[in-house]
Amino acid sequence: MRRILVSAPTWLALGLAAVAVQGSAWAQTRELATRGELLDRVVAIVNDGVVLNSDLDAQIDAITERMRQQRLELPPQNVLRQQVLERLVVQEIELQHAGRAGVKVTDEMLNSALTDVAKRNNITLTQLPDTLKQQGVDYPSYREEVRKEITLTVLRQRDVLQHISVTPREIDQFLDKQARTPSEHSEFNVSHILISVGQEASPEQIDAAAKRAQDVYERAKGGEDFAKLAVAYSNSQTALEGGALGWRKGSELPTFLSDTVAKLKPGEVGEPLRTPTGFHIVKLNEVRGGSSENSVEDQIHVRHILMKTNELADDATVRTKLLAIRERILKGEDFAGIAQVSSEDPGSAAEGGDLGWSGPGTFAPEFETVINGLKDNEMSEPFHTQFGWHLAQVLGHRRYDNTNEIKRRQAMEAIRASKADEETELWLRRMRDEAYVDFKS
Repeated sequence: MRRILVSAPTWLALGLAAVAVQGSAWAQTRELATRGELLDRVVAIVNDGVVLNSDLDAQIDAITERMRQQRLELPPQNVLRQQVLERLVVQEIELQHAGRAGVKVTDEMLNSALTDVAKRNNITLTQLPDTLKQQGVDYPSYREEVRKEITLTVLRQRDVLQHISVTPREIDQFLDKQARTPSEHSEFNVSHILISVGQEASPEQIDAAAKRAQDVYERAKGGEDFAKLAVAYSNSQTALEGGALGWRKGSELPTFLSDTVAKLKPGEVGEPLRTPTGFHIVKLNEVRGGSSENSVEDQIHVRHILMKTNELADDATVRTKLLAIRERILKGEDFAGIAQVSSEDPGSAAEGGDLGWSGPGTFAPEFETVINGLKDNEMSEPFHTQFGWHLAQVLGHRRYDNTNEIKRRQAMEAIRASKADEETELWLRRMRDEAYVDFKS
């Protein structure tokens, strides 16, 4: 019953114009391969898979055009090629891991994501192939790239984000710090460079990485373009975006960067910071203020009985059953007792169908529309949602100040977000170190 919200991956936020260049590159590669004018070759062997030169060239073309559009200075071609190749290697490692783990993206999931892309561009899903074609984008290739992105998002959610724990003590400490530090409500636009250090690095390798980090820091502090340095030297997943982390609330910054960022003024670069993944250099680009307000919302207390269709009971049959149950309740039978034995909602059946007090946006839109039209103690007619057929009863309405609950929930989300970057880098670095990679000249 509860709506689950997830943040959109990078590709979902892009307009069609932004992906047209990359799609065009895929299309050109396919066309050249078809005509036999381009002899493809392997540029890297990754475990039992490969990275092809055509994929590398397509990615380089797309990233080069994007950097030009963003007016970022291009690094030397050999540096850009190595950065893009390393990103493709890591992506191949992740995809292989996803395959072994059984992570699959169904056509239904893919079409849902593409529908969101289409909506963001004010077109329908059926119009998407023609719109992409007009921009030189090969639609089948585009679909497969989006499928890869979703696969990686699901994999990272499963293997990294779901394993990040936040304790009540951490939340208490976070809120205490926030109360004493008003700047926690501000937002920071930051960029970041990672000079990575392998888990099995020798003292000499660590020393070399430290010297490289210090050199990059000195150059950035001296006025060299930070984005260009990130593209050339950073081992972070944001390297090809010029190291940009975007706008983050102070509470959402990676834990290891928050104290450094708080001491910087816009335009300043922090000294290299050592963590288990390597040496980090951060630049504060801009700061904008935030505010903290109390949150009061209208809540509704509702309970329901859920019944689903199956091979033996179609929609009409289930609706008839719920109508009969409704008549029994109206004649005096206990709603909760019937819900305990009849409801197919595992989350609420044991509680007599009770869904507790909930604010706006908690339930599916169809469910919310029905219950919002009911008065206290009024029971609905049977109605249908994506979850099945429902019989709902409103037990009460209230105006509730849930500021503390929201603050604790936001604190938990902020702590998880601050841990996510470092945990993801550690996870990727571990898989990269364990993989067999053979670069071909």
